[in-house]
Amino acid sequence: MLSSLRTSRSLRLTSYNLAGLSRRAYASVTDLNSLPKPGDRIHGFTLQKARHVPELELSALHFQHDKTGADYLHVARDDENNVFSIGFKTNPPDATGVPHILEHVTLCSSEKYPIRDPFFKMLPRSLHNFMNAFTSLDHTMYPIATTNSKDFRNLMTMYLDSTLHPLLKKSDFIQEGWRVGPENPAAPADAAGKDLVFKGVVYNEMKGQFSDATYFYYMRWLQEIAPSLNFFGGEPQKITDLTYEQLRNFHQQHYHPSNSKILTYGNTPVEEHLAIVGRELDRFTKITVNDENKLPISLADGSRDVVVEGPLDQMTAPDAQNRTSVAWIMGDTSNIQESFALNIATSLLTDGYGSPMYRALIESGLGSDFSPNTGYDSHTAKAIFALGLNGVTDENLPKVKETIFATIKESIANGFEKQKVDGMLHQLELSLKHKTAKFGIGLVQNVQGQWFTGKDPFDALQWNSIVQKFKSEFAKPRYLEDLLDKYLVSDRTLTYTMRPSASYATELAAEEQSRLATKIEAETAQHGSAEAAYEHLRKQELDLVEEQDAGRTQSVDCVPMLSTKDIPRKQKDIAIRDSTIAHAKVQWHEAPTNELTYFRGIAKLNDLPDELRMLVPLFCDALMRIGTRNKSMEELEDLIKLETGGVSIGYHVSGSPHDLQTAHEGLMLRGSAFDRNVPAMYELLQILLLETDFDSPKAHKMIRELLQSGASGAVDAVAGSGHMYASMYANAGFGPSGRLAEQTGGLTQVKLIAQLASAEENADAMTALIKQLQVIQALASASLKSSFRVALTCSSSATSANESALQAFLTSTSSAALAIPTFSASSDTTSAISTSSKTHFALPYQVSYAALSLPTAPYTSTSTGAANSILAALLTHKHLHHEIREKGGAYGAFASSRPLSGTFTLSSYRDPNPENSLKIMTESVKWALDRQWSEQELEEAKLSVFQGVDAPVSVSAEGMVRFEAEISRAMEQERREALLDVQASDVKSAAEGLAGKLERGEGRIVVLGPRKGFVKEEEGWRVEDMARELGVGGTAAA
Repeated sequence: MLSSLRTSRSLRLTSYNLAGLSRRAYASVTDLNSLPKPGDRIHGFTLQKARHVPELELSALHFQHDKTGADYLHVARDDENNVFSIGFKTNPPDATGVPHILEHVTLCSSEKYPIRDPFFKMLPRSLHNFMNAFTSLDHTMYPIATTNSKDFRNLMTMYLDSTLHPLLKKSDFIQEGWRVGPENPAAPADAAGKDLVFKGVVYNEMKGQFSDATYFYYMRWLQEIAPSLNFFGGEPQKITDLTYEQLRNFHQQHYHPSNSKILTYGNTPVEEHLAIVGRELDRFTKITVNDENKLPISLADGSRDVVVEGPLDQMTAPDAQNRTSVAWIMGDTSNIQESFALNIATSLLTDGYGSPMYRALIESGLGSDFSPNTGYDSHTAKAIFALGLNGVTDENLPKVKETIFATIKESIANGFEKQKVDGMLHQLELSLKHKTAKFGIGLVQNVQGQWFTGKDPFDALQWNSIVQKFKSEFAKPRYLEDLLDKYLVSDRTLTYTMRPSASYATELAAEEQSRLATKIEAETAQHGSAEAAYEHLRKQELDLVEEQDAGRTQSVDCVPMLSTKDIPRKQKDIAIRDSTIAHAKVQWHEAPTNELTYFRGIAKLNDLPDELRMLVPLFCDALMRIGTRNKSMEELEDLIKLETGGVSIGYHVSGSPHDLQTAHEGLMLRGSAFDRNVPAMYELLQILLLETDFDSPKAHKMIRELLQSGASGAVDAVAGSGHMYASMYANAGFGPSGRLAEQTGGLTQVKLIAQLASAEENADAMTALIKQLQVIQALASASLKSSFRVALTCSSSATSANESALQAFLTSTSSAALAIPTFSASSDTTSAISTSSKTHFALPYQVSYAALSLPTAPYTSTSTGAANSILAALLTHKHLHHEIREKGGAYGAFASSRPLSGTFTLSSYRDPNPENSLKIMTESVKWALDRQWSEQELEEAKLSVFQGVDAPVSVSAEGMVRFEAEISRAMEQERREALLDVQASDVKSAAEGLAGKLERGEGRIVVLGPRKGFVKEEEGWRVEDMARELGVGGTAAA
């Protein structure tokens, strides 16, 4: 898969969230006196250097393999969640996506694992909590994480063999990369060859990626500013130029130990790792590799302006869809100290509603939101900084660059306030204390990426020295201002603008058809006639299907497997107790937290009308935007950063574990802070919730900003998780928890925000909207006084202080009196969720997302729920993956059982053939019913389920299932035992129950994407064209 390129626009400082460790255990694992010394030779490796990093409670050891020169970094830390990753420098030679396709094909079969798709067969035979592969700008990495030592050795061995000794079969290349073949090979042959289409997992993955206009803009901009990096994931128009021979050659040139960086992390002795890795690497000798760091373009000779066309967003007004940005080439990212300071300085320009750029660009109305490339990017050897906007009108386009430069100069002249920098440093300090379960995988992914661009990983780990040096420099006059002056004042920039084109989607489809015709013509020329070419392509497809089918029944004995005996029958103990403070019920979890307190509170909202409920997400966003009568949002943001680790208020809904027709909803208040700052955290939450001034003259304008920003990214957000949106809408028909979740977080919510944004110039409508938000605020205030539940996680030494702080908070909020305004319901806002069994949402994507959902039983129907969960795992790994991903070319296919909402869902992701996928989903339950499940298959399914059940969680999340969903620890233990005890007969009963529901027509089907021929109203389909309903776009058709 592709690695995530962009992070949020908040401060992009990489920090590592720390677990609180006992001093004795910590010292025994990381003590340099007990670890190898520089110059030591172990299993073919020589230790180059070692360093202890006390602020991260780890020690790092850099080895080099004697025969190949492979670099190896081991991070010793008292953490049982051990991590391994092997990565290779893979500068893409062109836009065919060869590094990305190779990442897929290497995992399809190898010397030790010569079966079909050992990676996917290993997924359910392990207890990993992370197992994946990523292609990034200039490198490819294969990381895994698990708490089981045997599992760790199995996974490490498999990844080493898969990357260094893959079989790279041509059939795997055409399955994962691209091919031309009949859309449905099971259908009769089409003598005219009209059923031929482009197929391939990566091909369809990238068509899905390029359906996201945000991603599309970013990648086109990246191609312009760093053309040497090409389209590392692959551009669909170029993927079909890649040949099998080119793939094999790329592997030979790049997947060699001499071109690798290997990392391990955790509490396992490094000698054990070196023995396994050394045996594999000793089979190679050193070669010369091209590890060039590709650089962005030079802008030394002056600025450049580029204008291109892109897709039209059908959910927003067409006259405000320009995207434009200004970018600078900065300094070498190997200068970590300067890069750290520039990260802070540029974040000061863009971070938060009170930042100079937000005010000048978005609050002023020039655009709706920052462009996706906005921010400081250090992924390349030279950093890039960009500032830009989405949602810009033609009239405002010339003003954007002018405003950016004026704001930069003004910011440099005015200087930066110390408290804003202090707030960012406080966030760093707090994140270094935060106890997280994902520390290791985060560290490995970050360090490995930096290592490939020439940064010394030891320097990257020295957080104390980096921060202290920064503080020293910042104490000097105008340190940050001078850095910005050095890089940003002169106009040596790339201005990149993408204008919307109404014909873009049509032209894209026409291009694909033309390219397909060219490929078919080439086959015709090679085979002598169109008929012979068609027969060849059809035979190639049928041969692939035969190989895929054979892979389902071949022995998998070569793939290692754990056993359910490796799963403890008793769940981990978590110390939880309950108390009452004032009128609030409090759940306490006292544990080592490194002097931090974590707070969650649920203010229950009873009998909310649909119209108000659907506005709760907007209400919560407004709380973090408007400010109060006494404090601007900028002042509040500064206080949040200076005093807390973050506070938030959001919508919460949970089904009942006992009754599917019962749901609880409310506001979820969250916050974390150092123990000493807990009173300040409560004060800020109270200010935000109860004192936000919706009567402010600026409130209307700020809410319009929120609506425009939400609407402008709606279609792209859905494209990134289309299967989840389809599943949510399907599940909404079975009970209140699903319906409420859909109204507040699904397609219904997307539709509402787009509707409100399209009417934002209507003053009367905005006034009515403000009144509704004030009603929600008053209801929340009343709930805090009567039905408030709290969960606190802190150290035992902080319990007493937390009791006092909570008591003061409850007393203070109880004295607040907000009158509930009167309001009248608007007929313009619809909350209707289709009751149709089949719904299609026409959206402008190149691929589709499909879901089939069925009702099941409540959480406390433990045996039924456990059998459904095992059945879901079996269907995913034994049927859907094979039929929909391998054969059908979709990027993913899944089955899931959700016992709390009482639903069973089958879904597909980035799917080129949803009609076929829905047929497979519909028939899959009958397939499961007729199958005789072996004990080994049941074992695999149980292991797969327990990967999630027993995945490590952060201390702040411990006990939260009990608090948020009211699922007791006893219920969890009962479900755990039921999962371990599921028999084949139970799976058969579960499949029989679901098959009966399907026969009775209880299923709900939802498809997102281009409308295809099988979607016919006369056959019961309801078609939702949101763009047309809102009057801002047109129909998406295939």
